[in-house]
Amino acid sequence: MISCIGFDADDTLWQNETFFRLTEARFIALLGGDPGLTERLHEAEKRNLGHYGFGVKGFMLSMIETAIEATEGQVKASVIAEILAEGREMLRHPIHLLPDVEEVVRALAQDHRVIVITKGDLLDQERKLAQSGLGDLFHGVEIVSDKTPETYARAFARHGAGADHAMMVGNSLKSDVIPALQAGAWGVHIPHELTWSYERADPPTDAPRFRVIQRLAELPDVVNATLTHNR
Repeated sequence: MISCIGFDADDTLWQNETFFRLTEARFIALLGGDPGLTERLHEAEKRNLGHYGFGVKGFMLSMIETAIEATEGQVKASVIAEILAEGREMLRHPIHLLPDVEEVVRALAQDHRVIVITKGDLLDQERKLAQSGLGDLFHGVEIVSDKTPETYARAFARHGAGADHAMMVGNSLKSDVIPALQAGAWGVHIPHELTWSYERADPPTDAPRFRVIQRLAELPDVVNATLTHNR
């Protein structure tokens, strides 16, 4: 039986990637509209993950780095100031919950321990959870630097009966589903219309505990179905 259900936060509970894409478009326009800057920025982000981690602040620094490289060091101070302003705006942006989130989390919390397992900047993730109005529904929150099988094994042991009796729900196959499956948990993928290239991976269709749903409202049925699966 499932004792603990973990939820990713960004693009699972609330919108996130949309705001990155909008800021990215403004950044490219700021530097003259060269579409090739998109790939250069994404490469800088991936290259810098080990230094800055996930989140808005690392994104801001990667935009500045890309602007310096693209202009061969000639980027104007006013452009750097605009990039910083865009980043601060992202850090202040209101939270927009995705459909069915509050209802589903509230319902599942009646019979299971529900937790958030998210990566990113600590202050920003705490802000978003507080503004979401969902904080009191969760039994625990794990804000981590990355998501690995070990991350999930520790979290599910701390908040439940271990990974074997846990389920992880999220929009990223690479971060939310595959490492959770490797830890021994169930992995439920909810595709989002926008997914950062870093988070893309092939679906683990041969994994017996892998499930795909199109809307969070379908999750309670998946949880209930695990009872039959384990009989």
